[in-house]
Amino acid sequence: MVTGDTNLWDHPFRKESLQNLTRAMWVVLALLLALSSGALSLNKLNMCMDAKHHKVEPGPEGKLYLQCSPWRDNACCTANTTAEAHNDNSYLYNFNWNHCGVMSPQCKKHFIQDTCFYECSPHLGPWIQKVDQSWRKERILDVPLCMEDCHNWWEDCKNDYTCKTNWHKGWDWSSGVNKCPESSKCRKWTEVYPTPKSMCELIWSNSYLYTTHSNSSGRCMQLWFTGPNPNTKVAEYYLNNAQQHQSFALTTLLFLAVGSFSLWIY
Repeated sequence: MVTGDTNLWDHPFRKESLQNLTRAMWVVLALLLALSSGALSLNKLNMCMDAKHHKVEPGPEGKLYLQCSPWRDNACCTANTTAEAHNDNSYLYNFNWNHCGVMSPQCKKHFIQDTCFYECSPHLGPWIQKVDQSWRKERILDVPLCMEDCHNWWEDCKNDYTCKTNWHKGWDWSSGVNKCPESSKCRKWTEVYPTPKSMCELIWSNSYLYTTHSNSSGRCMQLWFTGPNPNTKVAEYYLNNAQQHQSFALTTLLFLAVGSFSLWIY
């Protein structure tokens, strides 16, 4: 019979049950970390954005057009999308590259390659963010570009002209294609983008992040490549880093929570 002076928490059976509960919580923690890590890898290392022209899932596309052909073994784009990526004012976005006079061929080839990368790459998962826009539900943010890609792009466009810093917004679309807004004027490329860094980061609302990594470093994404896609390993590197930070943060929080619970019952 239990008297009024008995401390229920000190009862041996009660204490043993709580100790077993603590051990069970640690097991659940380990399982949660393992499952979340595995799910993250499966989802983000080979996926397509939820956007206007992207396929639902990546896969082979044997007839990708010209500059998009490097992605033919595993692509988020279709052959029709890649053909349109090479056209002026294509149906993809009705975007006019020639808004400040005719864009030079050497500059335009980088925008075609940029379009191929955006539409076709299945390895952008670590940088995909949810958005609420009429033409897409997801976008990329701060994709680390190799230094050579940014510098070559800027160098080949430096004698061209544009009227806007951020090409994602602020255009006059009244004619159905983008035109410079009335308040703007066409300026030389180097006035709008003084450095390769400013161009790569500002032109598409920080979709890209300028880095000082070279294309042989395995730490930056390449717009241009031949042979096996080198961006697979780069995405894996950044995803693993993100998982390690996430796992550390989650482990720390749960360790503190379980530790506090353990001290309380003991």
